[in-house]
Amino acid sequence: MHDLISKAATLLEALPYIQRFSGATFVVKYGGSFMDSPDPSIRNGVARDIVFLEAVEINPVVVHGGGKAITRAMEAAGLKANFIQGQRVTDEATVRVVDQVLSREINPEVVATINSLGGRARGFAGTDIFRCRRMTLPGPNGESLDIGYVGEVISVNTAPLLDCISQGITPVISPTALDEDGRVHNCNADVAAAQAAIALKACRLVFMSDVPGLMRDPKDPATLISHLETSEVPGLKKAGVVDKGMIPKVDSAVAAIRSGVQKVSFVDGRVPHSVLLEIFTDAGTGTEVVL
Repeated sequence: MHDLISKAATLLEALPYIQRFSGATFVVKYGGSFMDSPDPSIRNGVARDIVFLEAVEINPVVVHGGGKAITRAMEAAGLKANFIQGQRVTDEATVRVVDQVLSREINPEVVATINSLGGRARGFAGTDIFRCRRMTLPGPNGESLDIGYVGEVISVNTAPLLDCISQGITPVISPTALDEDGRVHNCNADVAAAQAAIALKACRLVFMSDVPGLMRDPKDPATLISHLETSEVPGLKKAGVVDKGMIPKVDSAVAAIRSGVQKVSFVDGRVPHSVLLEIFTDAGTGTEVVL
């Protein structure tokens, strides 16, 4: 009986959040090594959370990553992965692998998993949704470094996404984009998710990865920053707390918040139901970024 009462208490704790967010759009960036886990309960857990959001009339939109799968596919093709400032150098051969893995392998798999659990999902290659300009990086002497077919998302085709949302279908989008000349580019999934959230006027943006959140010491989970205001970000960058792969994630979070997204969360996808814990409980989990 005690267990049943505890379950009822959990449902009651979630009730005001369910009521508050009914009809709202939530963008979930699905990435990290947990995507590759051999344990189906971990892989399916995120999809089950998405189905739950659908069931309580929240509109989830998923943008997925797949960096580790891309690296494995490159190795199988005899290509060497090379990164500069956390960005994958992407030549013509690499972008073909990226497009294949993200849009034709991972994307249908995520869609199939959501559908198998009773949800309704539809896959989109990012090239149908995102437009980009080619990204360059600052060099050590002030020059611009060309890293190939790597794009910065500059616009989002929201029409097919809004059509899905109106029908209760979850769009699942790969992080690729076309430039003005129609060439496929690899894009940072965090940036793509943030731009989707901004364009869709989403209520919340959740970044899922394989770390507990933003930590002052990346090796010590006890240093987790549970609450972060955008005004604190420059100081954390200067101190080296926000570094490497966290830079585009945090910058995207700040851009989303300043464009009207109410809250951005960094959660650990390895923790069962981390999305639901973040959204539907008082304590939450991971790092929340607010204005």
